[in-house]
Amino acid sequence: MKRLIDATLTAVLAALLLPAGVFGENKIIYGEDNRLDQFEAPAARKTLAASVVSLWKAGDVEASGSKFKLKTVKFTDMIQEQAGAPLCATEPFREQPVGAFCSGSLVGEDLVMTAGHCITSEDKCKDTKLVFGFAVKARGGKAPAEVSASDVYSCAKIETQRLQASDTTGNPYLDQLLGKISDQDFAIIRLDRKVTGRKALAVNPESTLKNGDALFVIGHPVGLPLKVADDASVRDIGDGKTYFLANLDTYGGNSGSAVFNARTNKVEGILVRGDQDFRAGGTEETPCVESNRVAQDGGGGEGVTKINQDILAVLTIKSGGAAATGAVPVEEAPVRDTAPILDRFGLEFE
Repeated sequence: MKRLIDATLTAVLAALLLPAGVFGENKIIYGEDNRLDQFEAPAARKTLAASVVSLWKAGDVEASGSKFKLKTVKFTDMIQEQAGAPLCATEPFREQPVGAFCSGSLVGEDLVMTAGHCITSEDKCKDTKLVFGFAVKARGGKAPAEVSASDVYSCAKIETQRLQASDTTGNPYLDQLLGKISDQDFAIIRLDRKVTGRKALAVNPESTLKNGDALFVIGHPVGLPLKVADDASVRDIGDGKTYFLANLDTYGGNSGSAVFNARTNKVEGILVRGDQDFRAGGTEETPCVESNRVAQDGGGGEGVTKINQDILAVLTIKSGGAAATGAVPVEEAPVRDTAPILDRFGLEFE
């Protein structure tokens, strides 16, 4: 049957896609959906993923003895509530929980790097908890409803934050349509204590990235449990600019995610913005919401803040030494898992 778009769904979906905090920084799927749960990723990617963190509103992370309970909602239920229609049945991860509002990466013993629009003030810092290990770690496993207290940290201080723009409207969605984007978008925050059991990720102090170079990203799309998305590349290196464009499979919630060089496993930048996340799908009789998908070379590309001298200076000074420049050994790119759908997407969550 020919696909139609219900006018009512289009209206509410448009509202869903308008800026609402950090989720106004939209992302998209390019070509094949390359997102993998942590357990599906190759060993080297899993090692890196251990140092990727999810950002939560403090009120959504509740202390309970030696654990913290995470306040989440099913992905499809969130879309139903906000758009008035469910996620389409073909959407991956639709039954998984969402809760985080941004992503970040450990770049020092107590330093996290994220997007500038994720932590905009000291008040926002105080109202943020950072949770490691929000991931599906085994086939048939569940995303955690609670995590160990040792994996939960507080934002103690903003060490540096930039969210500068030139000739913008102040509305991220409209700016995207008009081709107006922020010149700077990054933040480095200090945690309430040193992180144990996890290593700082290596950032690239002297990038030689060029158009076509392979990339991957690790983060929390739409606030879902951690996802690794491979098979991406630099689309426009942005000579003379503070950002580059890439065809990364990302969404709102991925903001702040570390973007890695697939050859070196070093962090080349911070995912900060992109194209529209969702679109109306289904039929007139049974409307639903689906991910916005374009060809691998389609769309406008995802914006990535480059690892620049300002970031490196903060990391060097605040960590008390040189910024980390090592790298996890490179492994072959992952082969997409085509196991039964229930193993990947039909998990049960509390």
